[in-house]
Amino acid sequence: MNESQPIESQETQQEGTEDIPSEFPEEPSPDEMPAEEEWALPLPEELPPGYRSGFVAVIGRPNVGKSTLMNRYVGQKVAIVSPKPQTTRRRILGIHTDERAQIIFVDTPGIHKPLHKLGEIMVETATRTIPDADVILFLVDVSVPPTEEDRQIAELLRAEARVPILLVLNKMDLLPPEKVKPHTEAYFALVDHADWMMISATEGTNTDKLLELIVQYLPEGPQYYPAEQITDQTERAIAAELIREAVLHHTYEEVPHAVEVTVEEWEERRPDLTFISANIYVEKESQKGIIIGAKGRMLKRIGQTARRELERFLGHKVYLELWVKVRPKWRKDEKALRWFGYTLPRK
Repeated sequence: MNESQPIESQETQQEGTEDIPSEFPEEPSPDEMPAEEEWALPLPEELPPGYRSGFVAVIGRPNVGKSTLMNRYVGQKVAIVSPKPQTTRRRILGIHTDERAQIIFVDTPGIHKPLHKLGEIMVETATRTIPDADVILFLVDVSVPPTEEDRQIAELLRAEARVPILLVLNKMDLLPPEKVKPHTEAYFALVDHADWMMISATEGTNTDKLLELIVQYLPEGPQYYPAEQITDQTERAIAAELIREAVLHHTYEEVPHAVEVTVEEWEERRPDLTFISANIYVEKESQKGIIIGAKGRMLKRIGQTARRELERFLGHKVYLELWVKVRPKWRKDEKALRWFGYTLPRK
C-alpha cells in the first residue's frame, strides 16, 4: 500500500474485549498524587504591572455552547463540538494569553441527571471545578427558558461558589425578539447580583466584550503556562476526541453516547505524514454494525471526516486506520472506565 495515500478506514469483526486487561494497576494513593495547585507552576516572565491570570470554570447544562466558546477564545479546536448532548466528558483546559492577562478556561461536562457510572463521573468532574476557579461562567441557552437543570446548577453555584459568577446568555442569534424580556428576566432570577453578558459563541457576537469582563474579575498574577500553549491535552488525546467527534456527527440515537475511542498507534513516518491507528469501542454488536455500515460505508465516512479534522489539527497528511470493537456495558463498568482514563467518583 502506498503510504503517501491516507487510508480511509478499516474494520475488524473481533469483539476486541481482550484488549482490556482483566487486572488493572492499583490507583495511586492520595499521598502519591500531585496536588491540584501543581497543575502548572508560575513561569518567570517579564510581565507588565497589573497583569492578571486565573482559572475560569465554564459551567452549564449539556449542549449550551461551552466548548464552542472556549475554542473561540483559544483560536483553535481543543474541545470537540457536536449537536449531541454530553459531548464533553472530561475537564479540558483552553489557554488564552494576551498582553493583559492569561485566562485558563476550564471546559467541563454538562451537568445533568446521570444514568450510569460515566454520567456520575462527568457530573463530578464539572462540580469539582467550582471551588478551584477564580471566576465562574454560568453558560445558558437564552433562546429557550430555563430548564430544571439550569435551576439545579444555579442552586449548586449558590451553595458552592465563593468567587464571581458571570451569567452568559448564549445563542442570542436564536432568540426571538418577543422572547428577549421573558427569557432574560427568568435567567436573571436564577443568579442574584451576577454580572451578565448576552452573546453568540457561534457567530462571535459580544465575545470580545465578555472577554473584557472576565479580565476585570481575574486577580493579578503570573503566567501559569507558556504564552504559546493553548491546552493541557496531548496530541493523542485530541486525536481520539476528533475521531469520536466524527462518530457523533454521523450516528444517531444511543450510538454516540456508547462510543469511546483510544489511539493505539502513533508514528511519525515522515515529516509530512503521521500514521494513526485507533479503536472505536461500543457496547453492543448492533452498534458495531451501525458504525461499520453496509459494506463498511459508514466507517469510511467516519474515517474521511476524522482524517480531515486530524490533518487540519496536525497541519499535514494523516494515514488513519480505524477498528470497531465491543466492550459490553463499559459505561457502567468501573474497570473499563479506569482503563479508558476516567477518574471514578469519590465514595
